Amino acid sequence: MSTETLRDGEAETASRGLVDRIRASPFLSQLLSNRLALAGLAIIIAMLVIAVYARLTLDLEVISRSQLGTNPNRAAPSLEYPFGTDGQARALLPRVAYGAWYAMLFGTVTVGASTVLGVGLGIVAAYYGDITDNVIMRTMDVLLAFPSLLLALALVSIFPDELGLWRAVAALTLVYTPRFARVVRGAALTVLENEYIDATVALGATDPRVLVKHVLPNCLAPITVQSTLNFGLAIIDLAALSFLGFGASAGTPSWGLMLSNGVSQGLLTGVWWWSFFPGLFLALTVLGFNLLGDGMRDALDPRMREAVD
Repeated sequence: MSTETLRDGEAETASRGLVDRIRASPFLSQLLSNRLALAGLAIIIAMLVIAVYARLTLDLEVISRSQLGTNPNRAAPSLEYPFGTDGQARALLPRVAYGAWYAMLFGTVTVGASTVLGVGLGIVAAYYGDITDNVIMRTMDVLLAFPSLLLALALVSIFPDELGLWRAVAALTLVYTPRFARVVRGAALTVLENEYIDATVALGATDPRVLVKHVLPNCLAPITVQSTLNFGLAIIDLAALSFLGFGASAGTPSWGLMLSNGVSQGLLTGVWWWSFFPGLFLALTVLGFNLLGDGMRDALDPRMREAVD
């Protein structure tokens, strides 16, 4: 038997093994059988492709500055300008596409930072208990007592305007951290009741090893679901802060800022496309993450719905 035949056989075996493992996984089989979750995943992938394409091909400086004298002002959607132009004669199509990059970038940073902080605080509170648990969780309860957007508005005013969208990211990171801390603390308390944790401690394992090697891996399911659901919420909250004037600076191709300009200057004059297309992309992106998050929650454990909500 030739070497090429052996290699082809090994590749086919590996491919079959991967397919078999996917079929044997209850989570993946359940997720892939959920049509709404697959629709959400397709929307997310499409937005990611648009975001990456816009980042690699579009010049931010060009699409941000005024194009008066070059493009027609307030032009309605047409073949030349599919999404029309705004009050500065800027084509809305590239601006809306670049807005997808901002949404994905800042949404990822917000969810990633709040996940790290919340998971760390939740696991530490569950593991050490007593005073540590009370201090951490009562602080989280105080933050949760305020409406999320109202708290974000209060926090975003602390940071200088020069930070632009980054100050909205910092504020929302602090707002979302308590949600992760509560979910992870509950999951960690369940894991810590298992006998193998006591056995690991009895064998001399250090606290960081117990937390990282044994507690954290068994809390990944609620963490993954909460992160996915919060991603859509982060995108819409970032847009809301920009809409209210506390996020993106003037000229930035942010969906929230474009919506604000469209509502304040476009709707009353019949220029509906200023707000329609950014709002459509924003709604589709949030819908995609919500559908995927719901599908992942149901696939991992239907009983988790109460813990996450």
